[in-house]
Amino acid sequence: MNQPNTSSKLAQLRQMTTVVADTGDLASIRQFQPQDATTNPSLLLKTLQSEQSELFFNAVLREVKQHNVRPSVAELADRLAVRVGCEVLSIIPGLISTEVDARLSFDTAATLTKARRLIALYAAQGIQKERVLIKIASTWEGIQAAKILEQEGIHCNLTLLFGFAQALACADARVTLISPFVGRILDWHKARSGKTEYAPQEDPGVLSVQRIFRYYKAHGFNTIVMGASFRNLGEIEALAGCDRLTISPALLEQLESQNGALVRTLNTADAIAYLNDPSVDALQSTDERTFRWQMNEDAMATEKLAEGIRLFAEDQRKLETLIQSKS
Repeated sequence: MNQPNTSSKLAQLRQMTTVVADTGDLASIRQFQPQDATTNPSLLLKTLQSEQSELFFNAVLREVKQHNVRPSVAELADRLAVRVGCEVLSIIPGLISTEVDARLSFDTAATLTKARRLIALYAAQGIQKERVLIKIASTWEGIQAAKILEQEGIHCNLTLLFGFAQALACADARVTLISPFVGRILDWHKARSGKTEYAPQEDPGVLSVQRIFRYYKAHGFNTIVMGASFRNLGEIEALAGCDRLTISPALLEQLESQNGALVRTLNTADAIAYLNDPSVDALQSTDERTFRWQMNEDAMATEKLAEGIRLFAEDQRKLETLIQSKS
């Protein structure tokens, strides 16, 4: 007779998938003890509007005064992002993702400069580059910057990934990790289909990540697939077994409070079987012309990428305004 599963769904998920905290809130990170954590301008803005913000601001201001420099607001924003990242790294055993300014998303050279600067700021705090993922928007220019950074030993997290063309280019660039945005894909399809609900096995965001995961594993790419931007538990459960999932504190809380059995849906060990599955895409390579055409043909990916960059840029400007008011 089978015994009922008494462990939480979160505990079961940890047995299949590396759990990442999608937050910069230190209390939540201490509570859920994820392996890694990931931030973006929106999450950093929330963190720096909280009670703990003065701790970070004062530390950065003391730091720049010691060096007798008058940094720009953009430099202060980078230093604050790194300071928050260092605090998170003191809690978690794994990696922190720190984002390049979204306004640089179409400038490969500027993205390279910013990424190297962030790594230098972490190094000044005693953090080795191996513990940092530089987070870059999955534009053609961003992916090419990531390709160069990876060759320099700087590992990258390609974010705002919505379409298969972006995943193909990231595989060609041999980036460390990609973050497909499950929930935002669902949002786009809901807005246009008139459907208010999708079953997890029909969720367009879930299906997108499953396709990418199987393609990568079937063809031997080492790039880590980390599902992101979840709207409900069903999406998370449908991706159990994915390399990593970055999950908000609210959904982590729900997973921790539920005890039903969690079934693994993705498995790297099945890679050979995927090769014989007609649903798995054949090995492909992409160049800039092909990438831009494929993105043009994918209205969802094009629109959500542009929207995501705008939203992150808007929050970066808000962050800089907040910094200016305090410095």
